[in-house]
Amino acid sequence: MSEFNDIINSKKPTLVDFFATWCGPCKMQSPILEQVKERIGDHGTIVKVDIDKNRELAAQYHVQSVPTLILFKDGKAVWRTVGVQQAELLVAKVYEHEETKSDE
Repeated sequence: MSEFNDIINSKKPTLVDFFATWCGPCKMQSPILEQVKERIGDHGTIVKVDIDKNRELAAQYHVQSVPTLILFKDGKAVWRTVGVQQAELLVAKVYEHEETKSDE
């Protein structure tokens, strides 16, 4: 849990994918997240959280459906959505919350 907190407390936007191995839409989201990772490079981080192995974390963030995607910056959830999302939207959200000069 503390490792997760360290990751989301980054100044870099962190997109967390709450998923389940048995979830069909989650399987569709996975290759899309690979595309996003390639496109954002060092501008953001992507983390996958299996809700069946991390029940407390899923409960803490009120994950009731999967996939749930939550974008964190400086430890705060700045955006969230449920369901399969396209790469263009996710890339745009990461860049929208990227560190700016005023953050430094």
